[in-house]
Amino acid sequence: MHVPDGFIDAPVSAATAVVAAGAIAVSLRGARRELDERTAPLAGLVAAFIFAVQMLNFPVAAGTSGHLLGGALAAILVGPYTGVLCVSVVLLMQGILFADGGLTALGVNITDMAITTTVVAYAVFRGLVKVLPRTRRSITAASFTAALLSVPAAALVFTLLYSLGGTTDVSLTKVATAMIGVHLLIGVGEAAITALTVGAVIAVRPDLVHGARGLEQRLKLRVNGELVDAAAQLEPVAARDTSRRKLWIGGLVASLLLAGFVSFYASSNPDGLEKVAADQGIDRQTKEHASADSPLADYGVRDVDDARLSGGLAGVIGVGVTVVAGTGVFWAVRKRRSTTSQAA
Repeated sequence: MHVPDGFIDAPVSAATAVVAAGAIAVSLRGARRELDERTAPLAGLVAAFIFAVQMLNFPVAAGTSGHLLGGALAAILVGPYTGVLCVSVVLLMQGILFADGGLTALGVNITDMAITTTVVAYAVFRGLVKVLPRTRRSITAASFTAALLSVPAAALVFTLLYSLGGTTDVSLTKVATAMIGVHLLIGVGEAAITALTVGAVIAVRPDLVHGARGLEQRLKLRVNGELVDAAAQLEPVAARDTSRRKLWIGGLVASLLLAGFVSFYASSNPDGLEKVAADQGIDRQTKEHASADSPLADYGVRDVDDARLSGGLAGVIGVGVTVVAGTGVFWAVRKRRSTTSQAA
């Protein structure tokens, strides 16, 4: 659902840029409460994983494909504030390096794909977990539903933005019907990917999943004036660090394989927005991307003739750049432990 330059006029694009900048500023402050030394590297990995999975377009209807948006997945795994930042980092890397999503439309894309999906998904998720039993299955089911609803919500927001600043004269009723209809189907794929990923991480390290905090009531001990998990105190620090490191390495390897190898077999059909834009004439004012001359434009490495190798290398580079950029941001904004806690 990456909006290119030219779909939305300058005033609305500028307004969404202001909204996006404000949301990122709020998220940077909020992420400090969600991130610590344990979860900051995981957040960087989540951003890289979203980048990788977004390269895997899956067929949803005749001549149409879809891909993960990632807001629901990020919000549930690492928190809503950090989730907005995760998807924003991905969109920034895609726009600058891969000419995917217009640079003048970056505010539109962040508002639509990062803010809308994260806010809607996390609101639905929190509402469901309050009424469902606190089990791993209920967390997974809530993740599925939240992700499912976040995608048509993003389609609706795009339609609203287009109604305010669309550059072509197209029936809004037709645009809304087409966008929401196809993105309901794409939402099923988003929901399946999100639920499978959240379920897999919960099975290994539920304590690292933001949306699963409090899943199990554990005995708390007061150490140096702070309540800490008694089980965690009994478990050797080295064992906990090794487990977390294995999860991070496994996730990174999976991301590299998805972007570097599996992506070659992704559907070549246009995604939901591209298909609707072509069918309804929204794309008549599309402008050439400012990064069209990038050596990685269109997810290929310039001067590498073999399509499989070119796409694979581009995917691996993208995952590497995203995990480094994301981890750097999240490590910088993480919550620092107090001197007393560090001494303990």
